[in-house]
Amino acid sequence: MADENTEIQTDVPAAEGQEVREGRGRGRGRGERGERGGRGRRDDRRGGRGNNEEEQGEELIEKLVHINRVSKTVKGGKRFGFAALVVVGDGKGRVGFGHAKAREVPEAITKATASAKKKMVRVPLKEGRTLHHDGRGHFGAGKVNVRTAPAGTGIIAGGPMRAVFESLGVADVVTKSVGTSNPYNMIRATFDALTNQTSPKSVAQRRGKKVADLLGRGGASEAEAEAAAEAIAE
Repeated sequence: MADENTEIQTDVPAAEGQEVREGRGRGRGRGERGERGGRGRRDDRRGGRGNNEEEQGEELIEKLVHINRVSKTVKGGKRFGFAALVVVGDGKGRVGFGHAKAREVPEAITKATASAKKKMVRVPLKEGRTLHHDGRGHFGAGKVNVRTAPAGTGIIAGGPMRAVFESLGVADVVTKSVGTSNPYNMIRATFDALTNQTSPKSVAQRRGKKVADLLGRGGASEAEAEAAAEAIAE
């Protein structure tokens, strides 16, 4: 018996013996090693997603529209902070806006930018440069009119509306704001007009028709309608 014990002790390496004593069992040791390996893989995947988000963030167009100093009355006085309004877009048909408050300006801008990225919407564009049709937007006391424009017109807009169309990627548009100059209401009214935009492709799918059938109703020939349908890009 003594000889057998001696042989067992010499055959088992010291490192493996320590792992077994710490795990108090063969199965538990494996489970701990498996958990450690799984956590490492999950962390790697999370790191990959974070890098992709950062790369996407670098491609976005961020525009600071308005900064306002705000105050909160508390016991003993007032606490001053800053409110930021930011518009974010990819220049290819997606745009969003966000606003946030913080004690410092950079922090407020960062929070507003993160909020804008979460609320981005897609707007169909004609030929990738202008809107498909005219529209109107309304929010509170703010009213805006947006109109499609031929190539070379440029962005005829001012203030917050210009920031929205530049971030959206629109190159030709004519706009008019009526009622208020409050940037928050103007931004919301502009987004109300943009969310009501529809493309011939979406209308054709909803009605179960072809795009050429819709474009050919204005007196255009079938060849012209088909060429116009092929040129449409959202």
